[in-house]
Amino acid sequence: MTRRYWDSNCFLGVLNEEPDKIAACKAVMRVAEGGETRIITSALTLTEVLWPKGEPLLPKEKAETVHEFFQHEWIVVFDLDRTLAERAREVVWDHGVRPKDAVHVATALDAAVDHFDTFDGQLIGLSSKIGNPPLVIGPPNVPETLFDQVPEIPTPTE
Repeated sequence: MTRRYWDSNCFLGVLNEEPDKIAACKAVMRVAEGGETRIITSALTLTEVLWPKGEPLLPKEKAETVHEFFQHEWIVVFDLDRTLAERAREVVWDHGVRPKDAVHVATALDAAVDHFDTFDGQLIGLSSKIGNPPLVIGPPNVPETLFDQVPEIPTPTE
């Protein structure tokens, strides 16, 4: 089983049904639902998705949808503790990554994921430049062979 880290923007792509993100994210979700991968994220994501940068606050009417979405058994939430925050601080200093993004990078490194899924161009530019072994960072993707083998799952609003 593979382990993929999801940055907040992947979850937002699904929760907000963003046309430029939903297909790629749902493909990964289908593979996770089929038991081929786990989606890892930081506890920070649980609140970060409520107020996307440059966007309005998600309305409280979506609270149940957000809560239920993060309850999927194939989503694993890592706690943000002092040790992880200190590792994230090093990512900020060593690589010029914004603090929230550094928490995501440090969590992905700590979780020893196979791939860090994000749509953030700055983070994608750091692919294979952080960590040992180097963290592979890029948009969500799955091999077509896996994609075709797992059943369709609905988005949170379906």
